[in-house]
Amino acid sequence: MADECFGHPRLAAIYDPLDPDRSDLDAYLRMAEEFQARRVLDIGCGTGVFALLLADRGIEVVGVDPARASIDVARVKPGGERVRWIRGDATDLPSLRVDLATMTANVAQAVADPYLWRETLRGAREALRPGGRLVFETRDPARRAWEGWTRELSHRVTEITGVGPVESWVQLVEVSLPLVTFRWTYVFAADGQVLTSDSTLRFREREEVERDLVAHGYVVEDVRDAPDRPGKEFVFVARRAG
Repeated sequence: MADECFGHPRLAAIYDPLDPDRSDLDAYLRMAEEFQARRVLDIGCGTGVFALLLADRGIEVVGVDPARASIDVARVKPGGERVRWIRGDATDLPSLRVDLATMTANVAQAVADPYLWRETLRGAREALRPGGRLVFETRDPARRAWEGWTRELSHRVTEITGVGPVESWVQLVEVSLPLVTFRWTYVFAADGQVLTSDSTLRFREREEVERDLVAHGYVVEDVRDAPDRPGKEFVFVARRAG
């Protein structure tokens, strides 16, 4: 099930305007070039920002996401016809042989259920050609990112074209490590509608992720820093073995 911020049509439509700075994707674009990827699977593609950046560079892209509303937003963007969009997840994909599979924007943490996480790693491996790579990021639990997820620090009002002012903020619901649950609230000034979206993330230790990757047929080639968030995240580069 997709969180409401991705699955509710009204929230999916404002997801990009509420988060316009996607400089976090620059490192992934550089890695696609570094690994000479010509075919990419974007797992948890959301509204398609990264998939479309890849397509603009002539790369063949498959974007998969469980949220129909987000896929609908992605399809109608300029260039959307160049991407193959699939509503679903990495556990049940058609036959693919991609050079690179990605999970950007902490998508890996959103796969909180241990069984689904194992199946996601399995599905991504099956989609990769031999020697292809899986790349994803996850927050370092030691940095305790959730301590900054407060109404006081996150509250803002965003003016969105065609929508009007939208007030938004985040609040913690529960911290029961390795799980952290939080709630976003959105208030639409145009009609006063209030919508909320609850999310649960799993904060995995680096060693845990490395063990999971090896157990599911990957070789961990590198664990990098996130250039836009130095010291806060692990960026895993894992190659399909065999």
